[in-house]
Amino acid sequence: MSSVQEFQVTFDCAEPQRVARFWCEALGYVLAPGAEQETSHSACVDPTGTGPRLYFQQVPEGKTVKNRVHLDIRVGAGLVAQERVAALEAAEARLLPLGAQRVRLMLADEENESCLVMQDVEGNEFCLD
Repeated sequence: MSSVQEFQVTFDCAEPQRVARFWCEALGYVLAPGAEQETSHSACVDPTGTGPRLYFQQVPEGKTVKNRVHLDIRVGAGLVAQERVAALEAAEARLLPLGAQRVRLMLADEENESCLVMQDVEGNEFCLD
């Protein structure tokens, strides 16, 4: 049986320090040691060591299409109906002053619970789920 591989999630971006600070605040992560001294890249880590490392690298091109991969921040896990929507909107209220933008609220249907589609400070999509 093979072992689970450690991985990091990499973001292409224009301003690695700015995007890293946003995700540190959004997830309760901290900047990786030495990350503040770099300009072309940055990283943040889960202080508990549980979550994956997030790496931010500067690229010359801007974002042009919808992300094919995105992060879901699980703020409404186990909640349903209006209680779930309230949890999503409370998380949204915390992230908006950090530079996040709301894209749309997707209300529950027969198959899925509600989620809130957002964008980070450079337009990368993520969901409050």
